[in-house]
Amino acid sequence: MKKYALLLLVFFLTSCQVTETIYLNEDGTGKIETVSLRDEHSYMQLAGENYSKEEIFRDTTYVFEDLITKHSETFSRLPAFEKAIFKKFTSVKVHIKKSSFEKEFRTTITQNFSKIENVADLYKTEEYADDIENNYALVAEEHYYSVNYVFDGSLFKRIVKVTDAVELKKQQDKIEGYKTQVSKFKITQPYVLKYHFPRKIKSVSNSNAKISEDRKSLELQFLIADCLVNPESTNLEVVLE
Repeated sequence: MKKYALLLLVFFLTSCQVTETIYLNEDGTGKIETVSLRDEHSYMQLAGENYSKEEIFRDTTYVFEDLITKHSETFSRLPAFEKAIFKKFTSVKVHIKKSSFEKEFRTTITQNFSKIENVADLYKTEEYADDIENNYALVAEEHYYSVNYVFDGSLFKRIVKVTDAVELKKQQDKIEGYKTQVSKFKITQPYVLKYHFPRKIKSVSNSNAKISEDRKSLELQFLIADCLVNPESTNLEVVLE
């Protein structure tokens, strides 16, 4: 079973780049996309001579709802609260490409929404897909924070909350160990938010955000390690004109 600790290890030891993009329309509809991409220059340093020996190819696309249908018998036996969590992912689309020949390792997760409050916690998508395919219990997952969004027409919020302080501390300790392991390498681990709005931005809560010339979009960059150690540092409020 995939564990969150394993995902952290993957982030650190494969040097991942993550970009979260949101397109928000005037009526509250829109699209969200997260892209996790292996930085090849960084990974090459970590893999050494094994880099040229990789023989991996996978190109898979699925919609989460199809997994629920395929494993309907398993799904029907789940408790109501787990069904509710999975149903929030029904329209989520996943494209995974891993090609050692093209040197492209990318996972793209997208969801169209009628209102942004309905968006699933996309960073848990692959784990939840694994859970439903293998009949694992959600309570066994080691998640320690949640990501949600709200938009009332003028105020947009990215809301990140720590949900398990004990697990957070465990992961913080592990992260320090991972950082020590890779400290001698020059690796790239950007975590970038790119948000597009229907009207001009009046103000942003994070002063590091770069606002576009037309003031209708912004870009904000963090380091993945910092986000995992302090998830709530990625909270954001944007006020539109």
